[in-house]
Amino acid sequence: MKIKGAALLCFVLLTITRSFAGGFQINEHSARATGLGGAFTGIADDPSAIYFNGAGITQLDGTAFLAGTTLIAPISSFRGVYPSIDEYKMKKQIFFPSYFYATHKINNKLWVGLGFNSPYGLGTQWDDNWAGRNLAIETSVKTFVFYPTIAYKVLDNLSVSAALNYAFASVKITRKTPQTPFAGEAYVNLEGTDNTSFGYNLGVLYKPTDKLSIGISYRSQMEYNFDGTATTTGAQELIDAKKLPNSKISADLTTPVNITVGAAYKVTPELQISADFQYVGWSSYDTLKVNFNDPSYSDIASPRVYENSYLLRLGAEYKVNESLSAQAGIQFDKNPVKPDYLNPSLVDADRLGLSIGLGYKITKNMGANLAYLLMRGAQTTVSNSTQNYLSGVSPFNGTYNSTAYIVSLSLSYSL
Repeated sequence: MKIKGAALLCFVLLTITRSFAGGFQINEHSARATGLGGAFTGIADDPSAIYFNGAGITQLDGTAFLAGTTLIAPISSFRGVYPSIDEYKMKKQIFFPSYFYATHKINNKLWVGLGFNSPYGLGTQWDDNWAGRNLAIETSVKTFVFYPTIAYKVLDNLSVSAALNYAFASVKITRKTPQTPFAGEAYVNLEGTDNTSFGYNLGVLYKPTDKLSIGISYRSQMEYNFDGTATTTGAQELIDAKKLPNSKISADLTTPVNITVGAAYKVTPELQISADFQYVGWSSYDTLKVNFNDPSYSDIASPRVYENSYLLRLGAEYKVNESLSAQAGIQFDKNPVKPDYLNPSLVDADRLGLSIGLGYKITKNMGANLAYLLMRGAQTTVSNSTQNYLSGVSPFNGTYNSTAYIVSLSLSYSL
């Protein structure tokens, strides 16, 4: 009895780790940076530098603010289960992670700032009766992080920064149990929260020449300690027999370290190009341990299957006149999960992104940026799935397709 219940709940909790994979890491925290394909680490010359490279705020005078939101509309589908070619489409959803940054110059050496955004989030939702309902119906992850930041100008061309990260998060996961004699299918729902996670950011900005700038950003791991409840509805006799989970639980989860190196070069006074390389240390997830408050279940630990990954970004910005600028960018996001480990709670793949943007200076102190990003995931076919469905023994083989449409809008103001 204990083994069945623990194994089922472990599977639900493992979905949390899938929810934090590449497809749920949000990098669009500024419309201008989004227009540049995210290649902003070596530029970092507006308040969003608090997130991208805090050392960049030493380029700002007085007090500056930037706020905005990003609308993300993901679309995914699955064809299968092999040998079937039936197509199932994920329900349409729109997410709008928002951000806010404020900076202040104290003197010619010292700057401070505060930022807020959602670096991990989004979700998936499938029909209650689709073929993969025993793997995933609804998955939702929300994280919110504050970044109090301090930056110091070491030399006229060299600045450094440090930031404390304070985060809170919530997760919700719903799936159905496999069909059982007499009891049928039941819903398993998990909801958990964490209100006390901490980490830190470090940044460096170096300008060896007037035309060239180089940036380095380090974002530490963050450990989330989720406390929640696994609730099963339906199949009451199996719940009473401890075959299905209905208990308070806790689990620790560590998000990966991110290291980004970027450079920007002014080809002409009007044209600037930039490039970023971002390393994501997903392999730091080696084990997920699940603790049961109910002594009827035994605590369990399960290995992870993620690999270190990376993103490549290239951007260009052209200053049309004193008020108007245009951006364009391209990016590649390497999937950290091998195809056979894919799960419909997270439809992930190698992704290519193309973006464009416009910036307009409304007044001397106020500006606006608008960007559009198309992210297209490579078609991914799973032929030897480690995921099982329905009876619990059939492999979930098939083909996934995914696309995301992203629009970001920012407003800035300086004093």
